[in-house]
Amino acid sequence: MVNEIAVQKNSMPSLAMTETELMKVLESSLYPSAQPESIKLVIGYCKAAGLDPIQKPVHIVPMWDSKAGKMRDVIMPGIGAYRTQAARSGEYAGVTEPEFGTDVNENIGGTTITYPSSCKVTVKRLLPNGTVAEFSANERWKENYAVRGGKEKSIAPNTMWVKRPYAQLAKCAEAQALRKAFPEFGAQPTADEMEGKSFDGEVIDHGTGEITAKKEIVYLDQAVFEEQAEKWRAAVTSGRKTKEALIAWIDAKGAKLTEVQLTVIHTWKPVSIDEAFVKNMEDAEVIA
Repeated sequence: MVNEIAVQKNSMPSLAMTETELMKVLESSLYPSAQPESIKLVIGYCKAAGLDPIQKPVHIVPMWDSKAGKMRDVIMPGIGAYRTQAARSGEYAGVTEPEFGTDVNENIGGTTITYPSSCKVTVKRLLPNGTVAEFSANERWKENYAVRGGKEKSIAPNTMWVKRPYAQLAKCAEAQALRKAFPEFGAQPTADEMEGKSFDGEVIDHGTGEITAKKEIVYLDQAVFEEQAEKWRAAVTSGRKTKEALIAWIDAKGAKLTEVQLTVIHTWKPVSIDEAFVKNMEDAEVIA
């Protein structure tokens, strides 16, 4: 059986480059101020998901890590990554125009802004029985906007959310709707949803500016993941365990999967009876 990710990789000239060549291209064009380690994570994420890094499907988001006392780069998908994966599924049946709630005029952290109170977006998916299911997400602006932050820890919206309060919220609502419609593609938030927020350390209350501690998240070590990946992949492809059950089992052990690890798991697909039969026949011919 031809691997789907391998087919996608062969159709992407960027992934045919050496890693050094690709890193130079990405560093000079899409991620000019990023650390080499962060660009390597971008390449790894794209290879695992079968995405073209030149199209910038993922973003390097600087986020404040209070435990380390400094900013750190976090790799997050852009909404384009979810759109691409939905389109590739062959079951994407479109998305509605955003429906905005009432306008609100408010002074937030010294900045006066007019913004939509909410936004509803519906994603449609064609089911195997021929019916079209609708998955809606209704997001609130106050729960999503990115704060300006900085040393003064301002709760005012940042430049992008001041200039594009409707478009930014619409992207957040669409991302949520896409995750509902296509949960197999992952559950990690997009860069737009996490922009201006803290990472595993502090939570900023948009209403009061109060900062509270957030429970530390322990992520699964990459070396452990690579050591166990083949065994876990075999369990999923053989049908002994679903991807969802595997993820829940790992989570129950007290370790969260990273975005890259989740993307890898979501590329594993159960082998059908016919495919398994063909594979056994091929193996038998090799042995003979």
